[in-house]
Amino acid sequence: MEGETLEVEAAAKVNLSLRVKALDGSGMHPLLSLVQSFDRCDRLTASLAGEDELDIGDVDLPAERDNLIWRAIDRLRAETGDQRSFSFSLTKQIPISAGLAGGSADAAAALVAASALLGISRPTIMEVAAGVGADVPFCVQGGFSWMEGHGELLTPIRQAPADYALAVVVPPFPLNTAAVYRRWDDLGEPAGGAVDAKHLPPSLRAFGPFVNDLYPAALDLRPELGEWQAELVGRWERPVMLSGSGPSLFAYFADRTEATEAAGLGPVEARARFATSPVAFGARLLDSLAEDRSH
Repeated sequence: MEGETLEVEAAAKVNLSLRVKALDGSGMHPLLSLVQSFDRCDRLTASLAGEDELDIGDVDLPAERDNLIWRAIDRLRAETGDQRSFSFSLTKQIPISAGLAGGSADAAAALVAASALLGISRPTIMEVAAGVGADVPFCVQGGFSWMEGHGELLTPIRQAPADYALAVVVPPFPLNTAAVYRRWDDLGEPAGGAVDAKHLPPSLRAFGPFVNDLYPAALDLRPELGEWQAELVGRWERPVMLSGSGPSLFAYFADRTEATEAAGLGPVEARARFATSPVAFGARLLDSLAEDRSH
């Protein structure tokens, strides 16, 4: 609707466990990952406009067509034929190039907003999301889910667990997702080390042990990642895992207070240190936005 402005949260995603398979005929890696949305969120405001515009403030991201937000919108236009323009304003809280799906979450938020402003159905949005990036369908749906295939096969499990929070530390270097996957291929497709179920929160133990197969490749690209992990294991006195292709490192704590204290113990050289809690976030936004607009 012309003149209407919507605000959509774009929640971070953490790979609690990530198993990777060899390249298939599509040139991509099939995967099996247990994923969860967390309340570290970017915020995207959106409205229909006379021409496309994207305000990202002073964040070091492209604002032109290379931005995942515009890739998602351009793909939506190609799918639906609706060429109306948008004005977006993005406030970033999810660290960039950190293995927390910040860019994918922003693209998903743009699709959610567009679906409400243009009256586009959820199946269409999910189909478009699958063509934008592997994490985008989950970031639209959110919550707690198995993610398979190339990210397009989602099996929601239940309402987000509430018996833990994460402390997250982002080391002061980026890791490029494509480069990590290439190095994983070059290394002979190694398996990551496992975190036994007994070290997991009670709500997650039935899904353990947890593994991140990309850890050996990330470590080979950035050997200092191992030093960061070892330092956090010593400070937190529990297993520390990598999210996605990294370099974000995280561990489980009993509640938000404990996780906040632990995050504060992370090295001050980190790009980011924060606590975050699981949320049942995602596709319900499509319904809630539609309900808001009907009143």
